[in-house]
Amino acid sequence: MDYEVKVCRLSTSFYKDYPKAQFPEILGKEERPYTCLLIETQIGYIICIPFRSSITHNDAFLFKKSKRSGHSRSGLDYQKIVIVENTDYIDSENAAVVDNDEYVEMITNIRRIIDEAIDYIMRYVSHVSGKVKLHGKEYLRHYRFSTLPYFQDILISK
Repeated sequence: MDYEVKVCRLSTSFYKDYPKAQFPEILGKEERPYTCLLIETQIGYIICIPFRSSITHNDAFLFKKSKRSGHSRSGLDYQKIVIVENTDYIDSENAAVVDNDEYVEMITNIRRIIDEAIDYIMRYVSHVSGKVKLHGKEYLRHYRFSTLPYFQDILISK
């Protein structure tokens, strides 16, 4: 399957429709929206994976060659994936900035990142649809703080 990728931010209309009070696991700060890797799928939705400076779990692509990775666990956080159908939720007016060394490492590993992100999503979908149930502890380890339950209707319908 082919995918289109780009680096962007989520728009203010996304954050208005998904307020922090109702959706606490979605990353966002009023003063600084998170930069995301956007993966356009042929399934009908866009996968948005946020760049983070300090990831404390293993459901992520961790940078190993960037300057920042020398002193923190920076990478792309699969637990905080946002699923978007509405393209108005993508900020096309404000440029998203990523450290050059992280961008190069991301592009070099893009196939792996896409495969891991889709695998993370599909394990969740298989669990909630009852196809392949995860053990309770395994589910909690991977999905306790995940954003995917917020987008379950979209994921199950596709």
